Amino acid sequence: MVLGACATWSLTTAAAHEGRPEGMLLAVLAVAAGYAAGRIFGALLPVAAPCAGALAGVSLTVAVPHLAPGPQIVAPLGHLGATAALLTLSAGAACCAAWAAPAPALRLTLRLLAAAIIVTAAVLGSTTGVVTCTAVLLCSLAAGRMRHRGRGIAGLALAAALVTGLTWAVAGSALPDGLSASLENQLTSHRVELWHDALYLAHRDTALGVGPGRFGDLSGAAAQSTPPDGKPHSAPLQQAAEQGMVGVVLLAAAFCWVLFALWRSPRPTPVALTAGAALTALAAIAAVGNALSFTAVAVGAGLLAGLATARPLTSEPAPSVTDVRTRSDRLTP
Repeated sequence: MVLGACATWSLTTAAAHEGRPEGMLLAVLAVAAGYAAGRIFGALLPVAAPCAGALAGVSLTVAVPHLAPGPQIVAPLGHLGATAALLTLSAGAACCAAWAAPAPALRLTLRLLAAAIIVTAAVLGSTTGVVTCTAVLLCSLAAGRMRHRGRGIAGLALAAALVTGLTWAVAGSALPDGLSASLENQLTSHRVELWHDALYLAHRDTALGVGPGRFGDLSGAAAQSTPPDGKPHSAPLQQAAEQGMVGVVLLAAAFCWVLFALWRSPRPTPVALTAGAALTALAAIAAVGNALSFTAVAVGAGLLAGLATARPLTSEPAPSVTDVRTRSDRLTP
C-alpha cells in the first residue's frame, strides 16, 4: 500500500506540473521486485541467498565503472553514493548470512567476507563506504547480545531521523556558523547550494512540489554540475522539492514500514537488526547523496529487506550468544 501510494502520488504531482514520474515509478518497481525476490529466496535459501547477494553487490560495484570512482579526479556525487550504498548493502547481506549459518566456521567465513567488503570500499576510495560497512559489521556483532529487538529498531529509526534532520538544517542554514562551515567543507559548497535550491523550491509549493523530474529545470546550482544530472543529491530534499511534503511523508512511511516489518520478522533478532542497520546506513547515504537514483541500489535495498523478513522453510539455528526474540517483544496478533 505504501509503495502504491508513492507511485500514485508521483503520477498526481506529475499531472499537476507536467513532471516526469518515470524515475520514481522505476524506483518503486525495483524495490518491489527486489523485496519479492528476497522473500522467495530467503525462504528457500536463508544462508546461500544473502551470501550470493553480497557477492553480486561487490561484483557489480567493481565491474561497473559508472558506480566506482575509478581514475577520475572528481567523480560525480551520485556515483560515490551508489558505491557506498551497494557495498553497505553487501556487507549487511554477508552479516545476515553469517547469523543464519549453522556452523561456527561458516559464520566466521561470512564475517570475513564482510570485512573484505570494507577493504574493497577502501581500495575503491569510498570513505563513506568504509564508515558505513564498518558500522554495519559492528552493529551486527552487537545485535547478537540484544534481547529485545524493539529497542534496536527504535535506535535505528532515531539515527535515520537525526541524519535527515541535520540535512534539512544544513539546507535551511539553521546551524551555527562554525558547525555549518565545517559540514560544508565535508559536503562541498556545490552540494549545499543544491540543497538550498531544493528547499527553496519546496517552499514554492509545499503541498505538490514542482513536479517529479523538474528540479534540474528550475535549479541554478543543478545546471552548474559537471555533468548535470538534475538531482539535489538528497532523497528527502528531492521529494520535498518535486513532490511536496506529502512525498516526504510517503518516503518516511516506506522506511518506517521496513523497520516495522523487521520488528515483526520471524527471522532471528540478529538477522533482523543487521538488515535494519544496513538499511538505516543506506537511508543516511541517501539523505546526503544520490544513491537511490540507481536502480541497482533500489533492487538491493528491497532484496535485503525481503531476505530479512522471509519465513525460512527449514528451522534456523538459535544464535549462541543470546535469545533470538522474546514473546514480549512482539505485537499480539
